[in-house]
Amino acid sequence: MMKLRSKRFGRSSSKLGGNKGSPPVDRSCGGNMEIKWELRPGGMLVQKREESSGSESSGEGTVTVRVSTVAKWHDIPIESTSTFGELKTILALVTGLEPGEQRLLFKGKEREDSEHLHMVGVKDKDKVLLLEDPAIKERKKLHGNSIASSQQIGNHPFRTISV
Repeated sequence: MMKLRSKRFGRSSSKLGGNKGSPPVDRSCGGNMEIKWELRPGGMLVQKREESSGSESSGEGTVTVRVSTVAKWHDIPIESTSTFGELKTILALVTGLEPGEQRLLFKGKEREDSEHLHMVGVKDKDKVLLLEDPAIKERKKLHGNSIASSQQIGNHPFRTISV
């Protein structure tokens, strides 16, 4: 990590015309602040951010996503760098829908499993809509009807008629 001294932006009292006999007073905002630099994985040298414990604005850390279904909603804490596929996996535990049966919509668009939450702009307390895939819903309905009809046949024994 490199440390560089920042330039002072401001005027001393001697340049302002007052206090001619006294030593100059530094009226700059930062004083003798040192700028801390960091090297990003891509090779870019950038000024290091100040880390504050309550700040989630840097795009890192845990965010709470409110996932809304037709009937209810769930607050899901998840890393902001996670993908929608990982969110579907968590939702599978909460809702009982398999990840392949889920469709997640954010800002009116269906999101792919490989898209990252922070890259599409999901922030803390944002709402994501969860819908069940209509094709799979229809298959379940047809499969449920066939099971119900087979159970009905099972309750009434067949008789064989011999001639």
